[in-house]
Amino acid sequence: MAAKIIDGKQVAADMRAELKEKVAKLKDRGIVPGLAVVLVGEDPASKSYVTAKERACEEIGIFSDDNRLPADTSQEDLMTLVEKLNNDPKINGILVQLPLPKHLNESEVLLKINPDKDVDGFHPVNVGKMVVGEKAFLPCTPHGILQLLKRNNIPTEGAEVVVVGRSNIVGKPVANMLIQKNDMGNATVTVCHTRTKNLKEHCLRADIIIAASGRPNTVTADMVKNGAAVIDVGVNRVEDATKKRGYRLVGDVEFDAIKEKASYITPVPGGVGPMTITMLLFNTVESAEKAAAKK
Repeated sequence: MAAKIIDGKQVAADMRAELKEKVAKLKDRGIVPGLAVVLVGEDPASKSYVTAKERACEEIGIFSDDNRLPADTSQEDLMTLVEKLNNDPKINGILVQLPLPKHLNESEVLLKINPDKDVDGFHPVNVGKMVVGEKAFLPCTPHGILQLLKRNNIPTEGAEVVVVGRSNIVGKPVANMLIQKNDMGNATVTVCHTRTKNLKEHCLRADIIIAASGRPNTVTADMVKNGAAVIDVGVNRVEDATKKRGYRLVGDVEFDAIKEKASYITPVPGGVGPMTITMLLFNTVESAEKAAAKK
């Protein structure tokens, strides 16, 4: 039996409708959630991503503060802007779009963001809280993955989960989140990477595979047991002369073959991708609610 395709666009749309209602309630109290986006330079992918985030903010009623800086912006000027946004009561979330130009120190910039406005969930304070199980802003893509599992009734409690990839953006945080004592965790997690021996052996044990390696066909059909759920985080360009753009997007798993064995699978595009911006909105609304509670 073919796998159920997990529709990330639909889950994202459902969550955005829920967030729109929360924003409306905040506005009834005179509070407008605000997200500041900082983009340095003219990287096309970053510009496209930032534009999508701004459209998403408009869709649910969040105030979007657009800060676009030239590529030669100094470290000092960027730090000054972040400090200004830290102190701006209209701003509940700050997003500095990565990667930054090479002359800028990303770590220094991320550390400068007030953890209470770190809606990307990258500040070490929020990472530390996540690891020990305290309330924190969770990184957007990993949190989106957990929402896809939860909203498709894919149980994590007691499940064997294999995470393929150990990045700070996806692999490490999603593994940490899945072992927490809560309704989106309680899993037994194995993290595999480029130095893992017998990747196939690990994957064949998994009830859930999360592929975040950044390489096409890292997980093939012979590595997936019947009935497993497969979450594909990868977005890779492969040449395709039949496409107008000359390429097509694929994930990290062998989708066509695996969907004949798995119980659930995410497509690329349209699976995990739509959840990332949605969870950014989620964190921004949550930040606004926290700020409102303090008034």
